[in-house]
Amino acid sequence: MNLPLINRTPAGPSPARRRVLARRVRLLVAATITYNVIEAVVAITAGRIASSTALIGFGLDSVIEVSSAAAVAWQFAGRDPENRERVALRIIAVSFFALAAYVTVESVRALVGGAEAEHSSVGLVLAALSLAIMPVLSYAQRRAGRELGSRSAVADSKQTLLCTYLSAVLLVGLALNSLFGWSWADPVAALVIAAVAVKEGREAWRGDSCCAVPLTAPLADSTGDGHGAGEGDACGCRPGCSCRSTDPR
Repeated sequence: MNLPLINRTPAGPSPARRRVLARRVRLLVAATITYNVIEAVVAITAGRIASSTALIGFGLDSVIEVSSAAAVAWQFAGRDPENRERVALRIIAVSFFALAAYVTVESVRALVGGAEAEHSSVGLVLAALSLAIMPVLSYAQRRAGRELGSRSAVADSKQTLLCTYLSAVLLVGLALNSLFGWSWADPVAALVIAAVAVKEGREAWRGDSCCAVPLTAPLADSTGDGHGAGEGDACGCRPGCSCRSTDPR
């Protein structure tokens, strides 16, 4: 009689490696907070000068970025970060929803009201800088968060990545407005970003952990159900990674 093979997946990073990763996440979060504070001040100031709804909205998005990063910083400041993860995820989710609500309202107001913003050289430079910096921060934090098995760190990295999309939208919108006077381009694209923000917020609220390695990987079997130790799941995650919500409801 052939018995099903049972393979043991790796138990995750060692305690020493986990300390290194946690310290790296804290440093990345600190860098994200610092940059976003500067970004918020510059964007809101430039937006008020140019009467640019997009720039002001971008600045307020930076404020939301700070709240998300601060949630992760609070989590990893404790002795047991895992116990704080659920609260941190909820804070990040609310940040996504707040961002989506604001971008939607302001985009509709810009489309209906037909407000025309002035050219802003500062806004263009800021959007270009953010487009170059944010993907690097997002990738580094997402990589560390996945290895550490921290869903909140991964969720915050998605928030940072969303800021990258907004930077691209802002850059294109400001450029089209300056070159061709197409004031509608930015709010239309921003509505798409708002939809993405809602999706990411829902995932953070549920605690989705796709591609975030669990703190303690469970045993995996190869009984022919397609989820053996040598295979990924529906999300293409590594063995032991769940794409389902951790909330039993």
